[in-house]
Amino acid sequence: MGAVSELGEFLRARRAALDPPERASRRRVPGLRREELAQLAGISVDYYTRMEQGRASNASDSILDALAQALGLDGAERAHLYRLARPTRVESPSEEVRPALRWLLDALQGVPAMVLGRRLDVLAWNPLAAALVTDFREQPNMVRYMFTDPAARDLFPGWTDCARENVGYLRADYGVHPDDPALLALVEEMSEVSPLFRALWAEHPVREREPMFKRMNHPQLGPLELAVETLTSDAGQALVTYVAAPGSPSEEALRLLASLAVT
Repeated sequence: MGAVSELGEFLRARRAALDPPERASRRRVPGLRREELAQLAGISVDYYTRMEQGRASNASDSILDALAQALGLDGAERAHLYRLARPTRVESPSEEVRPALRWLLDALQGVPAMVLGRRLDVLAWNPLAAALVTDFREQPNMVRYMFTDPAARDLFPGWTDCARENVGYLRADYGVHPDDPALLALVEEMSEVSPLFRALWAEHPVREREPMFKRMNHPQLGPLELAVETLTSDAGQALVTYVAAPGSPSEEALRLLASLAVT
């Protein structure tokens, strides 16, 4: 597909998500028309149409900023727009986990932690992460796990939101590596097996990893509330950790889970 067609899809999806003017609330097609968005952004309809069709190049900062503002893009979506409008060849990072990062995983005995690579592949993890989420030896990819393993729906009470987050992360990766055959194969596979994935992918969500709280319902421990912290590296890998507030029931539950994981 490539970044050119991806730009058009992104613009159309974001345009369709905008509420039309009150006078046009009964129109059949959702969102704004091209001419309405072009007017909001202060650019010509012809130029905007060519952008959606992949026939415009070298868009200026002012045009991209105006589009981002008119579309109401957040920081992650704005960066995604710039990447798609100005595609550059990016070398695929190594999927080899650095030894020091593996040592860190081993040292985090009381903290569930994993290393994610391209396409949300789980490259490495500690025993506590497997005990908290799933056996990554059987499913070393978070997108496949989220959309194909029924246990994921039970583990995450807000499963639909979690599913959308993962699609957003995958979309961000796709914006950087639109010609990655393994990523394209994963998208095709998930689109075939999961109608929800197919619908979310068409919505074109884009997410960057940021600190968040995650509620979980563990089959052995019951309800948990954990802070998810992510550290990214220049190699394109991310160390994801789940930590509990000191003195909280979730912290005690993680201690119990650690003893179960050891045994």
